[in-house]
Amino acid sequence: MRHMAFDRPVLRRTGGLLFWRLLGTGRGASMTFGADLRRWALLAVWRDERAAEEFLTRSPIPARWRREAVETWDVRLAPISSRGRWKGVEPFTPVPRPPGHAPSPAAAGPVAVLTRASIRPSRLTAFYRSVPTVDRWLRAQESCIASVGLGEWPLARQATFSLWRDAAAVRAFAYAGREHREVVERVRAHDWYSEELFARFIPYASAGTWGGADPLAGLVSPGQGAPGQGAPSGSA
Repeated sequence: MRHMAFDRPVLRRTGGLLFWRLLGTGRGASMTFGADLRRWALLAVWRDERAAEEFLTRSPIPARWRREAVETWDVRLAPISSRGRWKGVEPFTPVPRPPGHAPSPAAAGPVAVLTRASIRPSRLTAFYRSVPTVDRWLRAQESCIASVGLGEWPLARQATFSLWRDAAAVRAFAYAGREHREVVERVRAHDWYSEELFARFIPYASAGTWGGADPLAGLVSPGQGAPGQGAPSGSA
């Protein structure tokens, strides 16, 4: 927990790091009132692959993860869409494709989703009352490979990260289920958030374990290159 404070000066001095957030996590697979004090995450957006590699191999932060953690998992992600802001910033630039370029084969494969919101204080009670309903719907999705609730500030600044077998599974969760659709309608009608962000990514490399296994094992080709520059890499 102390490194949530002590790692910040190191990250500020890290070359090629364009945007970053140190994040705590909830217990289980979604947002909860209780925090899991043994599980932490770093979300990082890099100028290029070389900067990310330099950090992972030479920075004291991942060196300490390898030394002290029971397990670590790292995933590299190429943004394919992003809507909204994170503390006034648009952190993810979708990877461009040349005109007429065929869609990447990865587009039919796994998709990662990041959602983030700053919840208005007057809407906190309504927000957390809605969490169990959405959580039940999420748990019913066989195509959701893994998910975790994240937070940069207790209760009011919350995020989720999830891995899905394909984009169709993401759409089915977002629009086909009455539970999730009704919560989204209440969010819009009653203006729950002062700021929000929704982003989708193609995972193109992963290493380590999350809950004893790599959730993307067999789904991401080993050694597959980055679809473009500026791909964010998150580590937990």
